[in-house]
Amino acid sequence: MNDQHGTNETAAFLGKATDLSAGSDGCLKPSFSEAARVWARIGCLGFGGPAGQIALMHREVVETRRWVPEDRFLHALNYCMLLPGPEAQQLAIYIGWLLHGTRGGLVAGIFFVLPGLCILLGLSTLYALYHQTGMLSAVFFGLKAAVLAIVVEALLRLARRALKTVSSRIIAALAFAALFFFSVPFPLVILVAGLFGLLAAGRSADAGLMPETTRSRTWPQTLALIGLWSCLWIAPLGLVVVLWGTQSVFFALHVFFSKMAVVTFGGAYAVLAYVAQQAVETHHWLRPGEMLDGLALAETTPGPLVLVLTFVAFMAAFRVPPPGLDPVVAGLVGGLVATWVTFVPCFALIFLGAPSVERLRGNRMAVAAMNAISAAVVGVILNLAVWFALHVLFASVQQSRLGPLVVCYPELASFDVSAALLALLAGSLLFVARLGVVGTLAVCAAGGLVLSML
Repeated sequence: MNDQHGTNETAAFLGKATDLSAGSDGCLKPSFSEAARVWARIGCLGFGGPAGQIALMHREVVETRRWVPEDRFLHALNYCMLLPGPEAQQLAIYIGWLLHGTRGGLVAGIFFVLPGLCILLGLSTLYALYHQTGMLSAVFFGLKAAVLAIVVEALLRLARRALKTVSSRIIAALAFAALFFFSVPFPLVILVAGLFGLLAAGRSADAGLMPETTRSRTWPQTLALIGLWSCLWIAPLGLVVVLWGTQSVFFALHVFFSKMAVVTFGGAYAVLAYVAQQAVETHHWLRPGEMLDGLALAETTPGPLVLVLTFVAFMAAFRVPPPGLDPVVAGLVGGLVATWVTFVPCFALIFLGAPSVERLRGNRMAVAAMNAISAAVVGVILNLAVWFALHVLFASVQQSRLGPLVVCYPELASFDVSAALLALLAGSLLFVARLGVVGTLAVCAAGGLVLSML
């Protein structure tokens, strides 16, 4: 990244003791300002959903800059996969905390979400006002095809690192089958993988050293931290009640998405069906089909896919604004309320749990369980990639049930040749030309426009 960084990498390669990270594990600790710049970069380039974002983080902080060792990165990822909420953002908070404590976690988590939030609020405004225009639809069509290739590339990158043994590959395959063919709840898949890892604990590897950031926390300190983050979480509710009362759409959004924040195991896809049903049939915030449009917006912007909830809240408030409030302003307020109650718990869960999780790195059984969960995560991401491919490449996807077996299959006649060509183009740009995420997205967006004119 600069001359100093190149010097640091050379020193690390030669084994010299130059500004090692906490824990003396041979990794280089960056300055706070340097880390902040990298987190801002990750936030702006975090396309492709959780798979792409996790792979991007791995490339930036493990491979390129050597700030965090491989085993610690995977250990943090395994913990984040166990939590409700967007695992990629929680991983960013965790790594930021490892490097610079609480302020590092805050900066990493905020920068991870902020660029995508700003873009999505802008796109939501355009969608609400002009979503029936053909040009905007063509751009999104091209972007969706590009994201499919980005997810596949990220999946392959993660699989190479997490599936190093026969047992890990079997776990990944079983996790995929359980999710895709039997609709097993995501938390149950992770729980079973962890239990399997415990049974194989005698074969686990050494855990390594703990960072200096890992300190014991007293019960009063823990309770104080819980109280602080709880107050921050519900703070907008008080403001909403004072300004617009309990009958406003903002109050309903705060309550609804607060519930979603604590049950979103497995990320955005895990709750899409429920949110869509509630938003369309119960609350009438969205019209049929608009949930998929919102997902397309979230998938084609940087940041967590769960930002689709921001779109839902924007449209809800846009359509039912409080008296005297401009619909666009109401939509922006609604989107910000949903974003706040969705992401504040992520910071709380990491700051409360990360010190204990780091200490578990010295526990052989815990490490074995985490390794098994890491393998299962690959199966989970493969399930998401297949789901996404079906809905990008085919206009119609059917579902059949035979007892507990659920089979999703596309109607071959609905195969979209244009989407397939754009996906192949994106794959060529990523795997062969090494163009990068931003360039690939730009080319495919232009390709979508061109195809719409033919």
